[in-house]
Amino acid sequence: MFVGWSEIVVPALIATVLVFVASSVIHMVIRWHNADYRKLANEDEVRAALGRTSPAPGQYVLPHCTDQKAMASPEMQAKYEQGPNAILWVRPNGNVKLGPFLGAWTAYVFVVSMLVGYVGASALPDVASYTKVFQVVGAAAWLAYAWGGPSDSIWKGRPWISTVRGLVDGLVYACLTAGAFAWMWTR
Repeated sequence: MFVGWSEIVVPALIATVLVFVASSVIHMVIRWHNADYRKLANEDEVRAALGRTSPAPGQYVLPHCTDQKAMASPEMQAKYEQGPNAILWVRPNGNVKLGPFLGAWTAYVFVVSMLVGYVGASALPDVASYTKVFQVVGAAAWLAYAWGGPSDSIWKGRPWISTVRGLVDGLVYACLTAGAFAWMWTR
């Protein structure tokens, strides 16, 4: 009954709307991620220094090291000890236009919803209880939305509190996604 892609589209669309609204509330009303970002005391000096080099949009690491041998050199070890040690993302210059970000976020949420619907359709029987659908789809959605965060805390130095906030966001999104699929599944 509920195994074809066509049957996954409607709950995926419902989930996309629910997650979009929830993320808007989290980021624009509650604003609990504002604490994830700090301002450098010498922001203008840092901006001026970076501006002089005109870095292309991309990801940068300070200090930069290309291999293990160079990392072991006394010069690199001194740079690491002296600091700062940072990962920097550079975006294109210009005003921040939310439209492209929101469009990409919506597309991402829809793709996640389609994929977790596929996981549910592959793992569950045609007739499954609301709670079983919620469990399987919810677990898959939480993995998709949130569980890349701990890797960033481990390897990139992202503060763990930011990761915890992301895990909670992902859990909210997963529950909404799971609810949409479980509701449609049992109809």
